[in-house]
Amino acid sequence: MFEENIVTEILAASPAFLLIAVRAFAMIQIAPLLGSEAVPQAAKIALAGFAAYTSFSSALVRDWVIAPFGLNFAFLVIGEALIGIIIGFYLVLIFAAFATAGQFFSLQMGFGASETFDPLAQIENPLLGQYLNLVAMLVFVTIDGFRDLFLGGFWRSLQSINVMSLVSGKDHIVSMMLAGLSRLFLDAVIISLPILGTLFLVSLTTGLISKAAPQINILSEGFPISIMTAFLIIFAALPFMTGAFSRIIGAGFQTIQTLYIRIGDRIAAGGLL
Repeated sequence: MFEENIVTEILAASPAFLLIAVRAFAMIQIAPLLGSEAVPQAAKIALAGFAAYTSFSSALVRDWVIAPFGLNFAFLVIGEALIGIIIGFYLVLIFAAFATAGQFFSLQMGFGASETFDPLAQIENPLLGQYLNLVAMLVFVTIDGFRDLFLGGFWRSLQSINVMSLVSGKDHIVSMMLAGLSRLFLDAVIISLPILGTLFLVSLTTGLISKAAPQINILSEGFPISIMTAFLIIFAALPFMTGAFSRIIGAGFQTIQTLYIRIGDRIAAGGLL
């Protein structure tokens, strides 16, 4: 009986339900792991519909007043899609730091030409970048990242942001994206710095040995030494890396929550328009 009542309410307010589903689908289509081409489109649509259903049934948006289908509604659909894209794209920026960190030291350790297609990041990525990205995805699942994505990212956005507040709070969104880009390179450097520093010392040592004893062909052994050293450091630092990954992902969700707080007071009382 309860499910029948919910379905009846959804059919009665189908424009609002469609807007919620569009926001959820846009976020899922862009977000890491969920947006991979390995995930069937039917599963993404079903997940977006389920997220919209649970949001609608929790009375988050039952009071939305939506104009009938028309040109205004088309603009609302575009705006809802932009909101979902913004949420998903910021998560992409967070995970790009891990792949970028692997790119920083792949060339130093001799894996610079080992780029292959990464099915998770959907880009050409060195093997070490793919490895760090995979570890970050596992950390994301371990710390209940999907729960934070839908509870703190999607459902909280329904309470805080709509199309009108998106336009009026564009300065906060732009500053968040710029800060995310800056944070991307900072996090990548911090993650890769121990390996980069050690490989620099290895290269410096082999260079000094080859100068001091030219008869020793130490440069021919430089790549195996660099590769072995890099793998040993990654093995030793992996527990600390997972902790750093968890803090970076948590800080990203905290930034999204801060955005909601900043522009939440701009939302119009009583609906989307």
